[in-house]
Amino acid sequence: MKKIRLICSLLFVGIIFLVSSCGTNNNFASWTEGCDSLNNLTSYVEDATNKNSKNYIPVEDRIAVFDMDGTLVGELYPCYFEYLLFCHRVLDDNTYTAATDKMKETANLIKKNKYTWNMKEKNITLDHAEGQAQAFAGMKEDEFIKYVKDFANTNAEGFNNLKYIDAAYKPMIEVVDYLQKNDFKTYIVSGSDRFICRALASEVFNVPYDQIIGMDTTIVGKSQNDTDGLDYQLNQGEDVVKGDSLLIKNLKMNKVVAITKEIGKQPVLAFGNSDGDTSMLNYAINNTKYKGQGYMLVADDIDRDYANLEKAESLRATWKEKNFNVISMKDDFKTIYGENVTKSN
Repeated sequence: MKKIRLICSLLFVGIIFLVSSCGTNNNFASWTEGCDSLNNLTSYVEDATNKNSKNYIPVEDRIAVFDMDGTLVGELYPCYFEYLLFCHRVLDDNTYTAATDKMKETANLIKKNKYTWNMKEKNITLDHAEGQAQAFAGMKEDEFIKYVKDFANTNAEGFNNLKYIDAAYKPMIEVVDYLQKNDFKTYIVSGSDRFICRALASEVFNVPYDQIIGMDTTIVGKSQNDTDGLDYQLNQGEDVVKGDSLLIKNLKMNKVVAITKEIGKQPVLAFGNSDGDTSMLNYAINNTKYKGQGYMLVADDIDRDYANLEKAESLRATWKEKNFNVISMKDDFKTIYGENVTKSN
């Protein structure tokens, strides 16, 4: 009888172990099993959440920050979503008639060079940001977010069976969810317009609006015009709308400034994919109270997504030299957007 009880107990423990193991694997069903980047992350989280570890991080200080474009969602279809949105507004939206010659010039330059991934070399980053502020001036936040979502529900250029709204990296959805389940507070810190980030990423990644930081344009009263905010009072019943001026392009050191101002705590985990995220990752690694880590995603998959392999290899070497963990889309992602999504070019 004792032997039967012992066998039953062992079987019960074995079943519990298998169920637990399957559940753990299912947390990362979109990842290649055993890849270093994911192993490093889960080991870090297990250590940081273990109260008996010297690297334990209290819940209130578990801050993780994520870039959006190219880190959480696609950015090479064939260029940044916000660039494509700007081109649509300026060149294709028949309801919008206030585009200036400068805005049209910038939009056409984006359209001409969007497959070459050399927007920075064309020096249009700020021209786009300033033009976008003007292109959507006067819209209320909910109106702008609806406009973004309407455009995002169109087919993603360069892909079959994919809309922009669904172009989130499935493996990164799993990472954000995993961190949230382990009591990390997750923030999106992007160079894209804050409201675009809210429209594209808030629901997919379960990140509330107040934890999304991005490029900012002025916000004004509907009748404020050019009056300074110190000299203007919002009237009862007056709408609050997007202004026509750029406040900050949230890249490089500006990301650190934004995190310091809006979060008020130094992150312990940071995820990015470009030079614009380097300062943010260093800020996490430089955490003065806890062990921090940085992760850089490298676009190196030319079969399932768009990539510049020469640039990818250069970035991989750079990130390793900086002691960042490298996530390879080609090697570490079992799927990117889903098995039914394929390239059309």
